[in-house]
Amino acid sequence: MFGKRGETPTTPPAADTAAQPVPGVQPGQPGQQPGQPGQPGQPVAAEAVPGSIPDIEFGGVTASPGMVDPLAVPAAPAAPAAPAQLTPGVPEPGQFAMPQTAAPQPQAPPAQPPQPPKQQGRKSGGKSESYYDIKTTIFNALIDAIDLTQLGQLDRESARDEIRDIVNEIITLKDVAMSIAEQEELLEDICNDVLGYGPLEPLLARDDIADIMVNGANLTFIEVDGKMEETNIRFRDNAQLLNICQRIVSQIGRRVDEASPICDARLPDGSRVNVIAPPLSIDGPALTIRKFKKDRLKMDNLVKFDSITPEGATILGIIGRVRCNVLISGGTGSGKTTLLNCLTGFIDEEERVITCEDAAELQLQQPHVVRLETRPPNLEGEGEITMRDLVKNCLRMRPERIIVGEVRGSEAFDLLQAMNTGHDGSMGTVHANSPREALSRLESMITMGGFALPSKTIKEMIVGSVDVIVQAARLRDGSRRITHVTEVVGMEGDVIITQDLFIYDVVGEDKDGKIIGEHRSTGIARPHFWDRARYYGEEARLAGALEKAEIRTEELDV
Repeated sequence: MFGKRGETPTTPPAADTAAQPVPGVQPGQPGQQPGQPGQPGQPVAAEAVPGSIPDIEFGGVTASPGMVDPLAVPAAPAAPAAPAQLTPGVPEPGQFAMPQTAAPQPQAPPAQPPQPPKQQGRKSGGKSESYYDIKTTIFNALIDAIDLTQLGQLDRESARDEIRDIVNEIITLKDVAMSIAEQEELLEDICNDVLGYGPLEPLLARDDIADIMVNGANLTFIEVDGKMEETNIRFRDNAQLLNICQRIVSQIGRRVDEASPICDARLPDGSRVNVIAPPLSIDGPALTIRKFKKDRLKMDNLVKFDSITPEGATILGIIGRVRCNVLISGGTGSGKTTLLNCLTGFIDEEERVITCEDAAELQLQQPHVVRLETRPPNLEGEGEITMRDLVKNCLRMRPERIIVGEVRGSEAFDLLQAMNTGHDGSMGTVHANSPREALSRLESMITMGGFALPSKTIKEMIVGSVDVIVQAARLRDGSRRITHVTEVVGMEGDVIITQDLFIYDVVGEDKDGKIIGEHRSTGIARPHFWDRARYYGEEARLAGALEKAEIRTEELDV
């Protein structure tokens, strides 16, 4: 575009030629901004010094059409002269009256355009996105380097040591800059990912958590003291979460995938697990864990938690001891299974007990216990074992008590049959909001099972089978209370007659939002199961507990 120094350049096209100022012409032509060195419009001397002839870009300035003067005539090259300094700043009037030799002032490199501020990684449990990127890189390198077959033959501690050694080598080779605390945390997380349940391990280790609810890879909630809390626990992605779900359910021979996206399972400690995977769960796998405490709760613990009074606990113990048929009713998370576990603590060790559950979570301490569990169908839709199949099979196993973890379908008919045919002391749980609703639910479940029986016949079967209904509730402050201990007395016409032994009255609320309530005795001195208590030699203890409960109620009224 431009000729060499010393040659007479030809006139280039207007669009590609930088303007040469004419002596005597004042600045201010279109496109020029006098006094701004290095910008378009800066005056350039007619006679240049060596190395000062502009090219496409010089000093960070690129020739542009806006710098072209159509009247400018290329000047002939002049003899070399001593370079003159170009006066910076705005040119004074008359500065260009006489031709002067000047060189453009060296300009600093053009300023880089401002970069958008780097977004900080979203914190999760005090860990940034960069932490998870490093963890993913090291984890992938570990999987490539380790022999999983040999790792599976080691015990847990030896496997952890092996993983730690390999991870330390990977960190050194990749020159990852991490503090000692971060490195230890990374090692622990990767060991949990390989050998355990990944990010769930810290939550499973806590004994104050009742429920763990994972809603996709980035959102996890827990229930502590009856209140929901959001945690900062997150998974690498939905694939890791689904992998952990598959690891949990495979321990009991089940699977969860797109073909079978719903699964009930359990952890080794009996904690109940439910998994629902995509495509049914839109935002990623949903994992729910009903967690058990390491120390099994007993009736004394419920008294300390104010779930029941000492007198009420004594009466519940007698009910369990004298082999009354008990139905525990309550809503979700009200403590039905915990209460059922407590009642089974009063079963004699000589009795043969058979439990039937969808996912085995009962923790009976008696030596003579047979635990049965349902089974979902396989890929071909065959091999399913339902709760009703288990209850029917129990009758052939010479049980003394049958305990059904949760009655939710037609197995209610078989359970009532078992209660009414010599298997006294059987127990079960049902979802209902009151004792009266629990009876209606039983009747509805039997009807839905396809049994063509008159309503009155079903009610008579319920009355002849169920002795006591214990109602549990989860109050709005998160506390759990036993709100009713109710007897099933008989029928009057087509109506089932019940009577309450204990009820829980809500009195108010304190300044911290805790519910204030009282357990009250209804004043019944001889409950319907009195003869059964006398048969087992428990009538004196029953009478004493009822009398103390009445005195406590009178003191509350004063």
